[in-house]
Amino acid sequence: MLGVSTDDIAAQKQFTAKEKLNFRLLSDADKKVSAAYGVLMDNGFARRVTFVIDPRGVIRRIFENMDVTQHSQEVADALKELQGRKM
Repeated sequence: MLGVSTDDIAAQKQFTAKEKLNFRLLSDADKKVSAAYGVLMDNGFARRVTFVIDPRGVIRRIFENMDVTQHSQEVADALKELQGRKM
């Protein structure tokens, strides 16, 4: 699992430590990835969206407007469902 943020690397390191993230957070300071995935807003920040991408690079699920208290379980359930299917 990877996260992508438009923050610079120093800000990401602080955020990762503060929130005790258990996944790698990548910097998209030039905002190219956020723009390519259609999540870059006019203010230069990226909307919080989760993409579940299979090993071939196909987007299988998109989560928007998530409830952070339930989101981890939603993603885990989606992964389990997709693993049960032949992709």
